[in-house]
Amino acid sequence: MAHPAHRSPAQMLVNFFRLEFAGGLLLLVAAAIAILMRNSDFAPLYEGFRHFPVTVGLSPYSLTKPLELWINDALMAVFFLLVGLEIKREILEGQLSSRDQITLPVVAAIAGMAAPALVYIGFNLHTPETLRGWAIPSATDIAFAICLFSLVGRRAPLSLKVLLTAIAVVDDMGAIVIIALFYTAELSLMYLAGAAVSLAILLVLNRSGQLRLWPYLLVGAFLWFFVFKSGLHATIAGVLTALTIPLRTRTETAGSPLKRLEHLLHPWVAFGILPVFAFANAGVDLQGLSLVMLLDPIPLGIAAGLFLGKQVGIFGSCWLLIKMKWVRMPYGAGWMSLYGMAILCGVGFTMSLFIGGLAFSTDFYQNEVRLGILTGSLISSLVGLVVLALAPQARKTDARAAAE
Repeated sequence: MAHPAHRSPAQMLVNFFRLEFAGGLLLLVAAAIAILMRNSDFAPLYEGFRHFPVTVGLSPYSLTKPLELWINDALMAVFFLLVGLEIKREILEGQLSSRDQITLPVVAAIAGMAAPALVYIGFNLHTPETLRGWAIPSATDIAFAICLFSLVGRRAPLSLKVLLTAIAVVDDMGAIVIIALFYTAELSLMYLAGAAVSLAILLVLNRSGQLRLWPYLLVGAFLWFFVFKSGLHATIAGVLTALTIPLRTRTETAGSPLKRLEHLLHPWVAFGILPVFAFANAGVDLQGLSLVMLLDPIPLGIAAGLFLGKQVGIFGSCWLLIKMKWVRMPYGAGWMSLYGMAILCGVGFTMSLFIGGLAFSTDFYQNEVRLGILTGSLISSLVGLVVLALAPQARKTDARAAAE
């Protein structure tokens, strides 16, 4: 079997899409189980799972937090570590490594984040206490989107899957910046100094040509602790650690540490961390739910932002760039399939739930956040699949040309 660092880009792309498809299905199952348990006789068991106290470390250097917090702050730091690895690889040698490749996904992702935020703000202008959730509909869940995109077969050109992946990578970069700038608590200078020292050590490891992974992961664990205690969101430590792990090596025989770690983490994240996160965070309380509640500013702003804002931002920017001949239409795609892809970008689950947890702390607002995310994602899924199913079939040479 070929070493992951020596696989061709086409092989890695195919394996990535297979992994994301299966992971997306598992994510869906985990979310469905959470909703069923939250609204059944198993609700106390579900809430007991989320709030179960877990202690890590030895006194006096220990942390005791509910299991839900460990999932959202510690396990999701591993998810963000993987996101950081993918971002670095894409920038250095992937879909974001040249001006021709980067223009369309970067512009589409930025517009696809700005438009949903503006839609949410529009619905919440008269309720200042809910404006804090403006970033919730800005995120796209790549696992769900790729899973749904793959269901329509050849009406989903490979070139659009690649574009969707690149948009999601830029989207994740934007989400990381938003979390760092807008969802950070009061800062502790002492712990920030510890984080700075940890980051400096990681950079020294990189510059010295260290190719073993364990030193980066060990120092990264200390970085996570210092960032967690500093007031910044702990998941940022995962991204910072990832950016210091080498992609290229000085000799051709040495395997890429970044690709080794990315290959190692992908199945754990797709089949473990993300389903656990979905289970712990998707349990919306449906008791007393009515259509009137869907018209509250938070769920309406989120749902409209995901369904309307995403497609307007992404498809509108793509249409403008292609019409102005600044970029070309993705190979094998047409306007209808491109529009279907833009609608599927409105499936915002993992990152939207994550930002929602940072934006609001009360159970009432959290429930409204989950309701808005599930509603907007469901509508985007169904409408996007219908549009793609009605789109003309992609050419048979599409997969070969895209792989080249």
